[in-house]
Amino acid sequence: MKMTHDIKKIMDLLPHRYPFLLIDRIIEFEKGKNITALKNVTINEPFFQGHFPGHPIMPGVLIVEAMAQAGGVLTNLSLPDKLQGKLIYFMGIDKVKFRKPVVPGDQIIFNVKTLKQRARVIKMAGIAYVDEKKVAEAELMASLGEKE
Repeated sequence: MKMTHDIKKIMDLLPHRYPFLLIDRIIEFEKGKNITALKNVTINEPFFQGHFPGHPIMPGVLIVEAMAQAGGVLTNLSLPDKLQGKLIYFMGIDKVKFRKPVVPGDQIIFNVKTLKQRARVIKMAGIAYVDEKKVAEAELMASLGEKE
């Protein structure tokens, strides 16, 4: 079943806020399986001021962070309603590869899928695309926190 969510729903599910909320919309979601999210990359992002002056490139660690945020939304939306909004703690990354620079004007599409979940630990795989070309990929691990 296709489900979309706007920035308001994302903010209900993630604790991140500007300038560290790095996904703008959920395009597609399948409970417990996968999510597709997007980020519009604009020149007014605060990190472009220093990365790199005259040659702006989105830092790879922020691409991975945005991927992890999409995974956090996937995990939260897959929980029973009464548990949604839990903090999801990023635990680790493996097999990270950066394929192509991301620059202002790009729109990144993140596809993240659940590989396995055991108790409070989730393993996911993510791929980031710009214009249908892979720009980054990673395996992510996260754990469920307590709702505060």
